[in-house]
Amino acid sequence: MNALFSSLTFLQAAGAGSPGDGLMMPIVFGLIIVIFYFLIIRPQNKKQKDLEKMLKAIKKGDKVITIGGIRGLVERVGDDTVVLRVDEGTGTSIEFNKSAIANLQNPPAPAKADKKDKKAEAVEAAAIKQA
Repeated sequence: MNALFSSLTFLQAAGAGSPGDGLMMPIVFGLIIVIFYFLIIRPQNKKQKDLEKMLKAIKKGDKVITIGGIRGLVERVGDDTVVLRVDEGTGTSIEFNKSAIANLQNPPAPAKADKKDKKAEAVEAAAIKQA
């Protein structure tokens, strides 16, 4: 039994003190922080910027959905508020903060594609048909 403990202490003493061990831990922590940034923080910032851009682009006549699930047509847009018509039959309107808008039901149409883009799509479609 004593021989087992003495061999374990010998192995423990032999492995201690390699010169690069002190530098390895900060490198690992730095790598974890970089991965955390690119997987969590950066996408969240991008999503927040897109939401702010959408809220600035809201105009009269847009169909929107609130964070509570209420769907309505924008009647009036203020600095921080939006008035939505939620029932056409009775003319019911509700005022919301702009931050309560979750998304647009009719997002702006994408810009028209250039002729080069259309040609590239035609070439890709022809290649798919041949395959």
